This record gives sequence, C-alpha cells and structure tokens, in this order.
Amino acid sequence: MPTIAADFHVEPPHSGARLDHFLAANVPGLSRSRLQDLIRQGHVKLNGLTVKPNARLRAGDSIALREPPPIPAAAEAEDMALRVLFEDEDLIVIDKPAGLVVHPAAGHQTGTLVNALLHHCRALSGIGGEQRPGIVHRLDKETSGCLVAAKSDSAHQALARQFAGREVTKIYLALAAGRFARRAGVIEGPIGRHPVQRKKMAVVPGGRTARTDYRVLADIEGGAFVECTLHSGRTHQIRVHLKHLGHPVLGDEVYGKRGGYPRQMLHAWKLGFAHPRTGERVSFESPLPEDFKEAGAPWPLPENGKWKMENGK
Repeated sequence: MPTIAADFHVEPPHSGARLDHFLAANVPGLSRSRLQDLIRQGHVKLNGLTVKPNARLRAGDSIALREPPPIPAAAEAEDMALRVLFEDEDLIVIDKPAGLVVHPAAGHQTGTLVNALLHHCRALSGIGGEQRPGIVHRLDKETSGCLVAAKSDSAHQALARQFAGREVTKIYLALAAGRFARRAGVIEGPIGRHPVQRKKMAVVPGGRTARTDYRVLADIEGGAFVECTLHSGRTHQIRVHLKHLGHPVLGDEVYGKRGGYPRQMLHAWKLGFAHPRTGERVSFESPLPEDFKEAGAPWPLPENGKWKMENGK
C-alpha cells in the first residue's frame, strides 16, 4: 500500500488548534492514534522541527507529513495451536487464552500470539512494525477472549480508525470483589499514569477520558459476576475503573490481590466492528472460560441476561 505524504500551510482559522487534531481532520487515511505515533516518531515536522502531538499551531506554520513504509514482520513463525473464531483474506479473530502474550517484547520474544499468527496466516499487516505485525489492539497477558488481527495494511488501517473512533463494540465479563450497592451504572473517570507507582494506571485529574458501563449479572462467593462495556480503550481500563469503584477484578495482583484465583478474572466476551472490506457489521463471541465457571460464574446466560439476585431482588 502506498504511504501517505502531505504538506499543509496553516491558515488563520486554524491558529491555536492542536497538531494531531488538525491532521486528523485533514488526513482521512490515518487515524488520530496513528498520526500521534507518527508525530512522536518524528515523521511529522512543524516548521521543520519535531514536536509533540499536542503542539499548538499558529497562522503561517508549515506542516510536513511523511508516513514511512510498513516494516516487514521480523518475529519468527511458530507452530502453535490457535482458537480461530473467524478468518478471511482480510482479518482473523482469535479466542485468546489467558496466559498468552500478544506480541514479542522484552522477556517474551517467542511463544506469543504474533508468533502463532505468522505461522497460521503466513502474511500479516506490517503497520504494527517488526514485533507487532497485524496487531490492531491488545489484551493483557492474563485476559482471555476475542482479539482481531489484520492480514493486510488496508484492513489494519480501517480497523484502527474504528477503534480510534470508538466504533467497535467491546463487552467484557469480569469477576469483581465485593457486593455492588448499585446493580448497574456508568464509571466515568479520566485514566492516566499513577502519580507514584508509574507502572500502574489510575483515575487521575488530567487523564484521558474513559467510560465503562457495568451491570451485575449475579452474586458469587466473594464477589460478583459483572458485564462491562467499554466506550473507550484506555490501558487497563476495566481493571482501573472497577478498582476506582471499590470492586477490583478478582485475581488481579496489580490492582487488587491474587486471592487464590488462577489469574485476573477478566474475559473479552464480545467484539463487533464493520468489516474493513464490505462495511458489513460483524460480531464475535468467545465462550466463557472454565476457570470462570469453576470460580462460581453461572453459565450460560439466560435470555434476559440476568438471574434473580439474593432475597429475590
């Protein structure tokens, strides 16, 4: 796929606009998150200088965008079992098991989902770079469930735009600690780096806007079986929001405690998006893992999506 090159001269009406916002409005082929990456990597110059995505524009400024060609995937293909929910020439949807790392990184150069996909698919989008071919979004190592990967650059870009535009349906199931006073609600709290523990995220002033809808499906021993719908895609969003609400995900050693659970009990249940080639809305569902059932999560869901709670409520 041809890479994008564009030059702009900032007119007075755009004075004061953020660089990334301006480009997102004027470069339809790239998502804002992709543009932010290009800015950070120095592929966008403002008056010949490398700046941050939030740089403010002034009338008369010049902007030069040069998207680099995709880097061929360098991770090695490995013959590993995959649970394939759907596959065609554009994309593949995987039911990722808990414990599987999505892409190679420090400490995990082999045995990742990317290694398995390279063997299974032979070709993946190169936009993610050498270590993340085909990867449009990620799940934590301990999180199970639906994940889509792109086989072509055009599919990758189309999917990335949908994720950036919050057009993807993402519904999770979680086991959370404690009894919820409200059986359903909305958690809206900006998420950013924890002010002290920098490897953790937290709800903090000035963080990135984030929204999670939740509803309690059933009470279980030591907690609740909860459905969570994401309206944004911040790092550790459900884990952080449930912790902020006072109900951390059971088994989550970072935001709560292991407590005898085999892993953080979070499952990417449903994933829906517009197919990048046809535009048709498609949706996928991952079966509830056995460790959820062993922990007391009642299954299957009834048609109305909930059970009678304790005391008939």
